[in-house]
Amino acid sequence: MSAFGGHSMVAPLRRVIVKRPEAAFRDQARIEAEWQALNYLAPPDFGRAAGEHTRFVEMLEEGGAEVLYLPPDDRTGLDSIYTHDPALITERGVVLLRMGKPARRGEPDAMGDALRAWGVPILGQLSGDATAEGGDLVWLDGHTLLAGRTYRTNDAGVTQLRGLLSPLGVTVHEFPLPHWNGPGDVLHLMSVISLIADDLAVVYPRLMPVTLIEMLSEHGVRTVIVPDEEYATLACNVLALAPRRVMIKQGNRETVRGLRAAGCEVWEFSGEEIGFKGSGGPTCLTRPLWRG
Repeated sequence: MSAFGGHSMVAPLRRVIVKRPEAAFRDQARIEAEWQALNYLAPPDFGRAAGEHTRFVEMLEEGGAEVLYLPPDDRTGLDSIYTHDPALITERGVVLLRMGKPARRGEPDAMGDALRAWGVPILGQLSGDATAEGGDLVWLDGHTLLAGRTYRTNDAGVTQLRGLLSPLGVTVHEFPLPHWNGPGDVLHLMSVISLIADDLAVVYPRLMPVTLIEMLSEHGVRTVIVPDEEYATLACNVLALAPRRVMIKQGNRETVRGLRAAGCEVWEFSGEEIGFKGSGGPTCLTRPLWRG
């Protein structure tokens, strides 16, 4: 059985799932056919995307992670490059989610097939009208999961997650997020917070629920504040390779400065084609399978 687990956003990343542009985008013609309907900012360049992703994977491996690749699958589209969203990893197996974005509904089943092939057990799967996406789910600690209530994650999704996780001793805390730019845009909980150590988070407080800010303070979590001018360039989307060892998209100078002042080792990567144009940063591009 493949090693898996870790109720953490920050423990050392040992094994991670990604999907190459060659498997998600397929080719430039498919990009041109789909990007506008998926609300991308611009069409990715297929050749440059492939090169960016290759370097991104090299950095993950340099950070100590084993990288697993999702195969092409006709049930998925361009967005399947963002492997974080279809599943939640627990110590007892994977919860396959149900995507709030209709165009992504095939991704959990496709990922489930790959996980079974890798010998990873499936703990459960959301069903019916329930929706939840991985970008709305943040482990605060081993027994506390934060869930954003957004256009992508609904009440039924949070309820089903509570039912699946309570036997594991996990409490799910729900935090409603604002309308922002509406249901056609993406505002996940992880759009406003990235945990980068047990006691440190990158945050954009202007869009955060007050109750979440208070919870972080109660748990002794200090914050690095993303400035307004860097929010749109994904400065709040920071991937922890280990506590205080992080990856962020290039160009977010003030946030990088704040991270380094907080004692972080910062790795910057070019994510224009695989990330920025689809509004997804390094956390979106990865589904950590094992942290520990």
